[in-house]
Amino acid sequence: MLNIRSWSLSRREAAAGYLFISPWIIGFILLTLGPMLASLYFSFNQYNIVDMPRWIGLGNYTRLFNDPLFWQSLKVTLYFAVLALPSGLILSFLLAILLNQNIPGVRLWRTLYFLPSVLTGVAVTLLWVLLFNPQMGAVNQVLELIGIKGPGWLNDPDWSIPALVIMALWGVGQNMIIYLAGLQSVPAELYDAAKVDGAGRVMQFRHVTLPMMTPVLFYNLVLGLIGTFSYFTQAYVASGAVGEVGGPLRSTLFYNLYLYQNAFDYREMGYASAMAWVLFAIVLLLTLVVFRSSSLWVYYEGELRGKG
Repeated sequence: MLNIRSWSLSRREAAAGYLFISPWIIGFILLTLGPMLASLYFSFNQYNIVDMPRWIGLGNYTRLFNDPLFWQSLKVTLYFAVLALPSGLILSFLLAILLNQNIPGVRLWRTLYFLPSVLTGVAVTLLWVLLFNPQMGAVNQVLELIGIKGPGWLNDPDWSIPALVIMALWGVGQNMIIYLAGLQSVPAELYDAAKVDGAGRVMQFRHVTLPMMTPVLFYNLVLGLIGTFSYFTQAYVASGAVGEVGGPLRSTLFYNLYLYQNAFDYREMGYASAMAWVLFAIVLLLTLVVFRSSSLWVYYEGELRGKG
């Protein structure tokens, strides 16, 4: 029997700490680490959920790289990321700068711009499906008022991804709040020093605001990169609402959507597990590239003061 009273204070504090975090540890092992290791094992098996797994080695991975729909899903996801990620980062940053000004009703405007980011994805997506309706949607009706014939949006393979990008920009309020917190934490003395040196607003933004915001930009970039490669709900709901899931003509067949179809529609869980680990490798590689490049463009307050 353990004699806890004989333990040293530091040992008892450590035991108490582990006891308090044990629910999280147990949950992580059972609900996260365990399923991850299971999916890694299944990725080397032919497994349809019903029958016992049958070991096939690298068969799923070999099939994966010879699957044209795999490359199509990766292409669609990269196309969306190239459009949505930079536009979302820039727009949310500009909104944060605008709402960082001392204007009447600024708290109300901040709330209004942040509110869409807390709404449920399915409800918002269905709303945008109605707005993008080629015949009766409000978007094309507004375009007609200024003499522009609107496209088919979600019904058109050439416009389906731009439509989803516009839908994604609806929720830029989340990043805006993070930028806003970063803007309000920039030390006032840096601006005072820049004014003493004769810097105007443009030069203050270039040499003080922008460098001081690079850590926040780096944070939002990493999270946005992971988020774009995890895109699923909006594409599933929007494409399914206007026709075939992943359509039209596979133009919205995102990586996670194709993974879901293999796992639950086609019951090829082993193949889907291989797709999941390939996606993990892709996101990990891109994230490492961003981290390695951060030393070239991310500045911190101490470095900026040293340069000043």
